[in-house]
Amino acid sequence: MEAANYSGVSEFVLLGLTDSPELQAFFFVVFSVLYVVTILGNCLILLTVISIPQLHSPMYFLLGNLSFIDMCLSSFATPKMIMDFFFHRKTISFEGCISQIFFLHLFTGTEIVLLISMSFDRYIAICKPLRYSNIMSQRVCLGLVVVSWTVGFLHTMSQLAFTLYLPFCGPNVVDSFFCDLPLVIQLSCIDIYVLGLFMISTSGMIALVSFLLLLTSYIIVLVTMKKHSSGGSSKALSTCTAHFIVVFMFFGPCIFIYVWPFTNFLVDKVLSVFYTIFTPFLNPLIYTLRNQEVKAAMRKMSNQYINFRKTAQFPRYPVQ
Repeated sequence: MEAANYSGVSEFVLLGLTDSPELQAFFFVVFSVLYVVTILGNCLILLTVISIPQLHSPMYFLLGNLSFIDMCLSSFATPKMIMDFFFHRKTISFEGCISQIFFLHLFTGTEIVLLISMSFDRYIAICKPLRYSNIMSQRVCLGLVVVSWTVGFLHTMSQLAFTLYLPFCGPNVVDSFFCDLPLVIQLSCIDIYVLGLFMISTSGMIALVSFLLLLTSYIIVLVTMKKHSSGGSSKALSTCTAHFIVVFMFFGPCIFIYVWPFTNFLVDKVLSVFYTIFTPFLNPLIYTLRNQEVKAAMRKMSNQYINFRKTAQFPRYPVQ
């Protein structure tokens, strides 16, 4: 992070969510619980998908990768936010701030493409079921995941190429609990309003176009399912509904924040909490509570673990 050599600012001050000691204590408990449940829930889904052969299919392969990204997305800023509740003055180094911007756009960019891949998987499964196994091969699924991470990396590098070498010599107060691009570049010593607005709005437009693309694909899927009235159609409808809930929760805040940047609305801070903390927390609940296969696989894995513990504790010796 040699960019720090070109900046008079060595650290930024984060205002956090609130100045109230009572609310900070409350938020500490709430977000600590949410973070632990998020990590454990996504770990459980990932472990279940890996361990149970019945879930070795394209949909669950992509779901496992989504759980991994959600763990990453919930971890780039949440642990520091939780620890900052103990401090009156919340600071982050210049390098740490740039790192948060890097990981935020890496994980969100990757998740956007992965959600598109998941909608493509459901489209093929429902609209072209006879060709599903040929189209969604193991090679294609792996390629979709690689493309997701590649796009996420290229996206975040395009944002950092604009931000990394900006001179920061004056105010260093960020009105949030983590460093985000619209808030940080406003602190630059030079007037980059037009260019900054273009760069940040580009992220918002990418999110908006991706959301409209996903919405279109789900409409096509729903129209296709309307022509069928079988139990499989009901199951597919449940799966697509769960996917769309995830899509709406993730894209809504991103579109609002990045399509209209440089606004200091309190709702921006609330929405930031939503897509960095609540969405990764809710994803495991949505996929486990609405998906019978995942719940059955988790029960099977739990029974296998209990039986293993019983066998290890009370081994059966052969009769002499």
